[in-house]
Amino acid sequence: MAANLWQGLRRLCISEASGSSGSVQRLLRANLHTTSALAKNWNGHNTGPQRWLQYNKVIYQPQTPTEEPRPAYVCHQKTNIKYSPKKMWYVAAFVRGMSVDEALKQLSFVDKKGASYVKEAILEAIEMAVKRHNVEFRTNLWVAESFCGKGRVFKGIRRHARGRSGEVEYKHCHYFVRLEEGSPPEHYYQPAPQTGEQQLEEWLGAMRRRKVTSSL
Repeated sequence: MAANLWQGLRRLCISEASGSSGSVQRLLRANLHTTSALAKNWNGHNTGPQRWLQYNKVIYQPQTPTEEPRPAYVCHQKTNIKYSPKKMWYVAAFVRGMSVDEALKQLSFVDKKGASYVKEAILEAIEMAVKRHNVEFRTNLWVAESFCGKGRVFKGIRRHARGRSGEVEYKHCHYFVRLEEGSPPEHYYQPAPQTGEQQLEEWLGAMRRRKVTSSL
């Protein structure tokens, strides 16, 4: 597919070079390895995900004095980050279940490009929680949800030797975070699965505790 596209572009340049003095050829050469000029006009109507921010507009029923207080939360997102979603997943899963102070402290020492975007999103979510959602203490928050999704993918042409060409992808991602009021749980993730020896001991104990019906 990339080879056919490259041959078509070459034929277009050759056919138009006589009338435009090579202007089309220079334009195509300038835009082959960048997304600044062409990619912005390909899908201008796509503004990114909108459903995640709708959770901030949910109105709940008033609670009775005997019910446990419902913790406040705030949802925030950063869209079309110039970063691979597979790389962003490691940073998003790293801060999941931490308090905001601990997450910001840990992200300051993570030597990854995505860590700066995640830290910026958490700081913006804290400001939203204090100013718009009546959270009293900005440090009394923890990262309840933190995940990423696939964003726009722009495809370009990469030159190879002997007149060949290849395809290059410029990937983007979306980052989503939800901060909840209160202290983080002691064990956010499930415990590690049992080993083979532990499963065998549990099975033997169940066999010893069983009772055979209609027996002595």
